[in-house]
Amino acid sequence: MTYPCTFSYIPLFDRIPKTVVIDNVRKHTKINVIENVRNVQLKINNFVSLQTPIKEQTPPTHSAPGWKLFGKIPPRENPQKDSKTIQQEYEARTGRMTKPSLQVGRRRNLEFEPLSTTALILEDRPAHLPAKNAEEAQRHRQEYDEMVAEAKKREMKEAQRRKKIMKERFKQEENIAHAMIIWNVDILPNWETIRNTRKVRELWWQGVPPSIRGKVWSLAIGNELNITHELYEIFLSRAKERWKSFRETGSENETEDSGASGADREASLELIKLDISRTFPSLFIFQKGGPYHDLLHNVLGAYTCYRPDVGYVQGMSFVAAVLILNLEEADAFIAFANLLNKPCQLAFFRVDHSMMLKYFASFEVFFEENLPNLFAHLKTNNLTPDIYLIDWIFTLYSKSLPLDLACRVWDVFCRDGEEFLFRTALGILKLYEGILVQMDFIHIAQFLTKLPEDITSEKLFACITTVQMQSSNKRWTQVFASLMKDGKEVEKNHSPALKS
Repeated sequence: MTYPCTFSYIPLFDRIPKTVVIDNVRKHTKINVIENVRNVQLKINNFVSLQTPIKEQTPPTHSAPGWKLFGKIPPRENPQKDSKTIQQEYEARTGRMTKPSLQVGRRRNLEFEPLSTTALILEDRPAHLPAKNAEEAQRHRQEYDEMVAEAKKREMKEAQRRKKIMKERFKQEENIAHAMIIWNVDILPNWETIRNTRKVRELWWQGVPPSIRGKVWSLAIGNELNITHELYEIFLSRAKERWKSFRETGSENETEDSGASGADREASLELIKLDISRTFPSLFIFQKGGPYHDLLHNVLGAYTCYRPDVGYVQGMSFVAAVLILNLEEADAFIAFANLLNKPCQLAFFRVDHSMMLKYFASFEVFFEENLPNLFAHLKTNNLTPDIYLIDWIFTLYSKSLPLDLACRVWDVFCRDGEEFLFRTALGILKLYEGILVQMDFIHIAQFLTKLPEDITSEKLFACITTVQMQSSNKRWTQVFASLMKDGKEVEKNHSPALKS
């Protein structure tokens, strides 16, 4: 067997299979090639490192493509230049020098630079595009200056707005801290003697500091029912026993109890569970698993056992929740029970039809006195006060207004009593009078049952201040007393929606 002249083999290889010989040759050749390539690369690297000097960076020439806008040339790998570097390169290429005084002053005052816009204006076009003429370059420069000036103007305006907000916040915090000292040192220790003085009432109108709000509310509401912590524990244990019996007896009795009314409303404990989940849902603290879920459940359950004649009514959960946020559990129950024992709240929560109509009639007297145009518009559309007042009074505005604003309303309500609830209603109507007079029945009802969320205490209380709770030289209490004394049926003239 013979082989090509490149290789010399002894006859012994004739006995080796041809495939084995070829494989060995390929393997040997591949190893030699790899070693040769490695040696060549090593020599090249050594030669380059010894012979090639370090290349200094030179400014780009006039033919440099600048920003690669059209994708024909790979983008630069260097870091993005700042505006000052771009300006220096531009001046070096074109020989033009900008006015140093104006330029330096302008750039020193800027808080930021839109780099992409700066580069597009200050650099020449790519080499394969026509160059800018002097007029176009000047126009671009002017446009750039205008953009920077506008951006700076917006930035300064935003900075002023933030500064104003922070200043108002600091001022408010200082006022709260100062007011808290006055409340703790001067007012609370002498509550009974100075609570009705002009100084205290003016300070009260501005809002009670959140840290002492619960204590002030408790003192203002009072405890005419003489409820003690021990009495609360008794009714709470009774409520827990009933919940346990509900779980054991099943859903059939639960349904019967849920439909109970009158003196048997104590059996409506299970209704509380349904309403708690809808109480301040955005806070996520009263829902099941939240930190205040059990507290709210306890207070409402104990109240239904304490007042079975009232039982649980939808809306109570919001009132109890606001008290729980500001008071301890037992104190919240005491304030809650005494608050709902006030004539106005008792009339609404017991659904005393006759008393509710008298409250609506009294409200309409002052409504017509303060807002005659809106009053006539609502009358024309047959929209009666019960449509929006019931929800506001039931929850004491805690569901209708933002929580911080609702607490501010509660502050003055604890000072002035039920009159302020209806004065607040007139303040809301006055605030949105311009919008409401353009609406029909449906849209007015929808608007008033779901007020805008951006309502602020400053705007609302500014409107409340202008509301005069005096009609024909009669104040709220006198108007309401005259309606109570008068034996007429107000259903014929007021709130036809509530006629039975």
